[in-house]
Amino acid sequence: MRPSRFTEEQIIGLLKEQETGAKTVDVCRKHGISAATFYKFKAKFGGMEVSDARRLKALEDENARLKKLLAEQMLDNAILKDVAAKKW
Repeated sequence: MRPSRFTEEQIIGLLKEQETGAKTVDVCRKHGISAATFYKFKAKFGGMEVSDARRLKALEDENARLKKLLAEQMLDNAILKDVAAKKW
């Protein structure tokens, strides 16, 4: 997946800009994003503070790392079972 052009702080800033009364269309035009992207940001980061977004990002990164480790471990386990089955 392609990384976002915007940081979490910028995303939360434009969401807050819209919450303060600016029209969604104007905010999208100002920042060069589509309405769909804005609502995707709002679904993910709506109601969050910057610290919450950083914590979410850290948890997502850790989760991806753990999934990768689990997949590698399962692959090693399958290889060992295959080798052990062929010897007998």
